[in-house]
Amino acid sequence: MKILLTGATGYVGKRVLPMLLKQGHHVVCCVRDKSRFNSHNEQQHNITIIEADLLNPGSLQKIPKDIDAAYYLIHSMSSAQDYKSLEQQSAINFRECLAKTNVKQVIYLSGIVNEKNLSEHLLSRKTVETELSKGKFPLTCLRAGIIIGSGSASFEIMRDLVEKLPIMITPKWLLTKCQPIGISDVQKFLVGVLLNEKTYHQNFDIGCQDILTYKEMLLTFAEIRNLKRKIITVPVMTPRLSSYWLYFVTSTSYKLARSLVDSMKIEVVCRNNKINNILDIHPISYREALQKAFEKIENNDIISSWKDSYSSSGLEMNISEYIKTPTYGCYKDIRTRSVIDRGHTLNKIWNIGGENGWYYGNWLWKTRGFLDKVFGGVGLRRGRTSKASISVGDSLDFWRVLYANREEGRLLLFAEMKLPGEAWLEFKFDKDKLIQTATFRPKGLLGRCYWFLVLPFHHFIFNGMIEAITKKTIVSNYLQTS
Repeated sequence: MKILLTGATGYVGKRVLPMLLKQGHHVVCCVRDKSRFNSHNEQQHNITIIEADLLNPGSLQKIPKDIDAAYYLIHSMSSAQDYKSLEQQSAINFRECLAKTNVKQVIYLSGIVNEKNLSEHLLSRKTVETELSKGKFPLTCLRAGIIIGSGSASFEIMRDLVEKLPIMITPKWLLTKCQPIGISDVQKFLVGVLLNEKTYHQNFDIGCQDILTYKEMLLTFAEIRNLKRKIITVPVMTPRLSSYWLYFVTSTSYKLARSLVDSMKIEVVCRNNKINNILDIHPISYREALQKAFEKIENNDIISSWKDSYSSSGLEMNISEYIKTPTYGCYKDIRTRSVIDRGHTLNKIWNIGGENGWYYGNWLWKTRGFLDKVFGGVGLRRGRTSKASISVGDSLDFWRVLYANREEGRLLLFAEMKLPGEAWLEFKFDKDKLIQTATFRPKGLLGRCYWFLVLPFHHFIFNGMIEAITKKTIVSNYLQTS
């Protein structure tokens, strides 16, 4: 069958794709930016990639008319002030486009929305569901609460809190109850309802059997990690203070933290488990989901991470617009070293960032990351999804990967930190030489002042970095700074 998969580069979409391919389906991946799509699946011949924006009805004409089913996995916690109306319009455009196709079912992954007083985020999910239900096609809606898996936002935020804070002074919403579910079970449900007529025109809540408070979830997390943690809840922490608390301690952005805080004040407990019997799926426990997530991390087998989504930085961009490094009106720091062992140097470049750091002056990088957090940026806490591989679209500390071709020997990063301008960092081989280039395009006088203010630090950081990357293979030096 031919299946349309929207959100194919997202956290859930990346995990559903291989399951659909394994079942022999032809999958049409609908993405906003083809540059971000990376699939190493053996069944590439069963993948079609189309570039479309759900807010642009004209671009949706690329969707094939002969699709059998479609997944709507588009969610947003973007920085846009009117994201609710944008999500509603996206759903309307999608619904109207599919009316011109042969689609037999649309599957939507939403959030549990049983409370009368919903957060803006959950209300937006409900609105999307309402719009999709107006279509001529049968809609199957799966509503999930907290999703637990390697790289999921909930898992990574809890990981930051538990592993960094021996004692937590927390807001009272940590006593709110929720019913989590492992990402592996979410995948099973999404694939299980595919063209299953028993699920048409219905919505189902999905979750494991555990109903826990967020405090209990954190303490269980600490127990599995063999960490002693004490959590004290206080009633005086406002939503704004709670959001700042999450923002400074975890790798989340402030606006995402605010959305999470608003949602976490509302209980997300399943109404029934009817869908479990229909599909004969019985979700694993919260504890098992955590253990499974850690196994994936230990084996460096993280298929997708929320940190690689643009919502982790609040920056909306198309990689194709930034992949060509500008020259006009820019300042550049260019450093070159000759190398003997290309493979060794490539390994160091491809392992840069995250736990490995930046090879030189890591305390300066950490200081820059802290200052970035203070001014509302992403800081260094996002790290990297994989310890050994880099793909286009990945987040890398406070950088975004624009281009990564190991065979060519080129890695291009774009800065997502708070800057009075735009910045790129490139590593590129030219025969037996490694060229490291930092490019900065200032915005106004402030941007120019910033460049000259940090120029003295560049000598230490960038010179030290290329020295460290090539120190075992240095033959000769050539340095040029402009």
